[in-house]
Amino acid sequence: MDLANPVATVVKDVPEKKSAPCLELSDGTFLDHLRIYYYSLFPFKLFQRWLSYDGVQKNYFLFRELSFTLASDAYLRFQSFKDEEELKQEIWRLCPVKIDIGAVYNSKPKDRKSVKPAAFQPQERELVFDIDMTDYDEIRTCCSGASICLKCWDFMTISIKVLDSILREDFGFKHLLWVFSGRRGVHCWVCDESARKLPAEARRAIVSFIEVVKGGEQQSRKVNLPNHLHVSLLRSLRTVDAYFNKSILEKQAPLDDRSRWSKILQLISDEGIRNTLDARWAKDGGWSSRDRWGDLETEIAEATSKKASKRGGLHNVARDIKFQYTYPRLDDHVTTGLNHLLKAPFCIHPVGNVCVPIDPADCENFNPLTVPKLYDLVRQIDEFNAANPDSVGVPDYAKTSLKPHMERFENFVNALSEEQREKLRAQRTREDRMMNAQ
Repeated sequence: MDLANPVATVVKDVPEKKSAPCLELSDGTFLDHLRIYYYSLFPFKLFQRWLSYDGVQKNYFLFRELSFTLASDAYLRFQSFKDEEELKQEIWRLCPVKIDIGAVYNSKPKDRKSVKPAAFQPQERELVFDIDMTDYDEIRTCCSGASICLKCWDFMTISIKVLDSILREDFGFKHLLWVFSGRRGVHCWVCDESARKLPAEARRAIVSFIEVVKGGEQQSRKVNLPNHLHVSLLRSLRTVDAYFNKSILEKQAPLDDRSRWSKILQLISDEGIRNTLDARWAKDGGWSSRDRWGDLETEIAEATSKKASKRGGLHNVARDIKFQYTYPRLDDHVTTGLNHLLKAPFCIHPVGNVCVPIDPADCENFNPLTVPKLYDLVRQIDEFNAANPDSVGVPDYAKTSLKPHMERFENFVNALSEEQREKLRAQRTREDRMMNAQ
């Protein structure tokens, strides 16, 4: 490969206007294209600006752990770099198939062996959340495992809306970077200074506040909320209600046949109601999930009108089922562990998808099936150059479908930088006033 012009070297053999194949790590073409991506498209400057927070403190980027997974399956932890250029040169040299981001330590991670283990400790890390579609396999009916479609992607849409609102409204965080994981989930990076400095205990407290769906595979009813909901849950319930009919009842059809509706009936503590609904639904096979849900709500409302039937939380069961079928399901270990690693934005998933940022305000229009793909990006650069031979100064990302995603990331980093500048200006003003007062 001619790395002076890697695009021309590889793309000459790519048929024009061909839909992107599913590239895998075992395919040599994947690594050829990945190398081009790192040379031409990966946002090294923005990446370093983000993780250094414009030098919020000395050695912040230098003490940050990055890890690389190579095509050989070699896993290189505790990598660290002094600046953008050093990071870029190493990634160009290694061509990692995955980049993970860790904590900021109290010394250079790559030199950790030169200090006592107890002296090498994580100091700061973004507050991060990982939501994976496989955690919804017990309730989604359209797909399972690694497979996703637009029907079940609504689980991610609802999760983004609910969690984004909680983090902003209840905790006051402002700088939230939502990122597509590359295949079947989303990550959230809370980058406010106050979030980065949170100890593990505070992170556990935040998870505890957010978590609603609790219990293992053997537990049927995983949501048991009190009669009177916290204002945060009331706000979340409005989002849940807005999506439940279409996203759950219509798209997932959880009450269309007995194998599905039996899972929901198990969540009702009253055996009489369970038997009544099961018999009625089995008798009338023409009902939709919407019809049966309406019947369930009516049956419960009639039962709860009798004072004795309010035992066992029956009067809240319909509401709690809605939460169980829609609410974010968090991997709490990712959030609470300061030394836990999380995949970096703009990584390339083995299927070829780019891990692009998601706009939470417009997440309902995000399509995980049409995100920029490695194969297409390389072709798009070649096609742009062929169609615009006299173009000068156009960055390669602007020649591709990656452009709006890169601009979203740049706007996010710029907002962080502007806040840091405002803090420095305010600090100087305070210092000037103190000097003038002396």
